[in-house]
Amino acid sequence: MKPVVFTVIANWDAEAKLWNGHCDEVPVVAEAASLDALLERATEQTIDLLPDNHPGVEPGSVVIQLIVQREAATA
Repeated sequence: MKPVVFTVIANWDAEAKLWNGHCDEVPVVAEAASLDALLERATEQTIDLLPDNHPGVEPGSVVIQLIVQREAATA
């Protein structure tokens, strides 16, 4: 089974102290306090939404890739 990779873009919301992630391909929108929790939520949503958005893709072939964007404060 060939892996199918979905990319979730994760951004840090400093005010809310949460990671926000989205993937337009599935579509997935999730938020969590840690990247591990965000990955877990995004994976759950992807598997739930897979039949409606990618009916030919088997859940066992799905790979979720996180791309993390966070701005560093400069002095």
